[in-house]
Amino acid sequence: MQRSLHSTAIVAAALGLAACAAPGDAFAPRAPISSDLAAAPLAHAVQVTGGGTTTFGADLDGDGDIDGSHFGFAAVIASDGSARGHFTCLMAGNADFLGLHLMAVQGPVTRGARDGRSFSGTATVKVFGPGGQSTFRDIPFVVTVTPGGPGVATLQLHGLGGVRRRTRDVARGNGNYDLARETLTTGQITIH
Repeated sequence: MQRSLHSTAIVAAALGLAACAAPGDAFAPRAPISSDLAAAPLAHAVQVTGGGTTTFGADLDGDGDIDGSHFGFAAVIASDGSARGHFTCLMAGNADFLGLHLMAVQGPVTRGARDGRSFSGTATVKVFGPGGQSTFRDIPFVVTVTPGGPGVATLQLHGLGGVRRRTRDVARGNGNYDLARETLTTGQITIH
């Protein structure tokens, strides 16, 4: 019960970051979200939710720290592959990531697999590093997940083609940018 409440709090906090964005900010919603749309159930839908912290299990940038991230997402995927929801992934604070001070990936989920194990959309990516800040908009992303709790669940972010900084593409030559698979250290990923 306590883990469930902790996971719910993490997802709520991550999604709250997007909701608190100022109008005109890259993270602010482009249009108001209709309460009718948010409340309308999808026939034969799959719900995929998750929140927590992860580890890449390796020192990807050679700085002596094991890299990881914080994430939160919730999506409802219809049988036709259409979806609605939101994805947020933050590399900040205690989650060192490739030498960056902060990297934030946020965007709406608009498509998904019928089994709920992957979903996609377009994101705004903010990178704060030693050289300053960069913002990339309308970056296609795909997230693949394995459900479960710490040590079992996984998350992998693909497709950040416009973001090339000092990062490592684990599937070179496919035209995408693919981060390494991350394993949950706290939180949970569920598919219903």
